[in-house]
Amino acid sequence: MRFEDGQAPAGQGSPLDFAVDHQTRLTMATVRRAVERGDGVLAFQPIVQASRTDRPAFHEGLIRIIDETGRIIPLRDFMPVAELGELGRQIDCLALALGLRALAEEPGLRLSINMSARSIGYPDWLRTLRRGVAEDKTVAERLILEITESSAMGLPEQVRQFMRELQQAGVSFALDDFGAGYTSFRYLRDFSFDLIKIDGQFIREIAEHPDNQVLTRALMSIASHFDMFTVAEQVETADDAAFLIQLGIDCLQGFYFGAPTISPPWQAPNAAAQR
Repeated sequence: MRFEDGQAPAGQGSPLDFAVDHQTRLTMATVRRAVERGDGVLAFQPIVQASRTDRPAFHEGLIRIIDETGRIIPLRDFMPVAELGELGRQIDCLALALGLRALAEEPGLRLSINMSARSIGYPDWLRTLRRGVAEDKTVAERLILEITESSAMGLPEQVRQFMRELQQAGVSFALDDFGAGYTSFRYLRDFSFDLIKIDGQFIREIAEHPDNQVLTRALMSIASHFDMFTVAEQVETADDAAFLIQLGIDCLQGFYFGAPTISPPWQAPNAAAQR
């Protein structure tokens, strides 16, 4: 059926809606092909300790998917949709495999990798994790799994059991985007995360905004009560970094300390001297 004069059938949206949906479908198809080929890399961003900002305490490995032309596909173009289905689980598998490979190749590396709570029950992801931990006994104690607040609170029982098992093997867990709006403090009490990553909406321009200062202090107080380290996300200026350090934050992450890079920083010429 053709639509004349730019009109769409009643109740089915505008021509722009159809164009957006078509573009999304094309992007998702491109991402699926890339993931099937294993065309992904990690972009590494440093996380520094407040007491020692001159060197990373660990890095976060952020997945980047590459299309047939070699272009990195922006996560915002596909991840919100992919996260809800099997493609999201396959992306988690690829990110984990790349992270485990980096840990195996660099004995001094400590690395955090993002995952969805939905991947806990995905057989391929679990096999990848167990194989990587079994092949190198030091990997578990150098691996941090980051679970977003929204996905953790959606599957609290599965997350709690999974964390308990893996923490006994030495793996650490970070609650990502803490304070973004989904937290049930009853669940937080039971989870026993090792790290809390405070959402960037509270961190950006914190030196200038009293509301952000109050909210960040409250989130830090909660984390301290449960003996969890705190990481401030999206630290972008010297003033914000100084304020957070004075506030008592444990770790900082953001462009002020280093942008994500697909070139492993520990392979840089001066990396050995810094370590």
